[in-house]
Amino acid sequence: MGNACTGASGDNNNHAFVFIKSHTQVPAVRSLVEAKFKEKKINILSQGEIKGEVIDQKMLIDQHYYAIASKATILPPKDLPVPADKFKDKFGVEWQEALSTGKVLNAKQACEKFGLTADELNTAWVAAKDDTVKFGGGFYCAKVQIKGEDIYVFNAFFMTMRSKFTAPGSSIYYYSVSWNPADLSWSDFRGSVLGPTDPTKAPGGSIRKTILDKYQEFGLTSVPDGSDNGVHASASPFEGMAERLNWLGTSVGADAFGAKCLSLGMSDTRIKEWAKDARVTLEDGSQGSIFDALEDMDAKDCQAKLEKIHMANK
Repeated sequence: MGNACTGASGDNNNHAFVFIKSHTQVPAVRSLVEAKFKEKKINILSQGEIKGEVIDQKMLIDQHYYAIASKATILPPKDLPVPADKFKDKFGVEWQEALSTGKVLNAKQACEKFGLTADELNTAWVAAKDDTVKFGGGFYCAKVQIKGEDIYVFNAFFMTMRSKFTAPGSSIYYYSVSWNPADLSWSDFRGSVLGPTDPTKAPGGSIRKTILDKYQEFGLTSVPDGSDNGVHASASPFEGMAERLNWLGTSVGADAFGAKCLSLGMSDTRIKEWAKDARVTLEDGSQGSIFDALEDMDAKDCQAKLEKIHMANK
């Protein structure tokens, strides 16, 4: 798997986690990414391949997309924060009553109970679009029909997303990287080095645009799009820490940004809880995603804002 990035950092360098997604995990893309890093003075601290079987077994992609996956694969329906009024308004059944029937399942449970592939469940999910309700960001429930039986399923679309990372023979290739914010801001790292989520809107020379332009030359079998866009990268120093904790098994204290979080008086427990993109009280008193609040900030500014948010949640 390669070596994990360890050793707390006292500097104000930016530290990110980047990985080449399974559909573009080929030598030509690795060469492209590494050349771009060198050009932009981005230092590779560690790198390596993580196999799909390991991603599946350790549920690494589930933790990575925790907000979505917690409803699809990690938590049983009884532990989900389902708004009972919205459930009844949509389906005409009391939430607790539906639970008691045994017909409420997360996506993983639905696949296991009915012997479905991810794509088969997704087909049923798409067919039930008129019987789908959104409870919040990345939190959906649909009444779907499986083998003649009506069931309520949460976030079934995630299983197809997940299968791209866990299929036999698949893998990702990761890089733990750092750079000086004076050379490259975090927003430019994401906007011009990687390029926006939609590769058709990425600037020329960016990694995602280059993969799109040269996908056939690189030996890829499908055209990159907003989902299969070649590479992933952390949206902030805090998110980078969260991803290293998940993918590399780094401890908070041994992580470059994790050590900074501890220095603010944050507990190990709080850091790990917030690393799942928790909803927190922001410095202005409003509620919001911790990831969204810190997005595109360089390490020093990110630490300063995180300290204010930490104080607002004492």
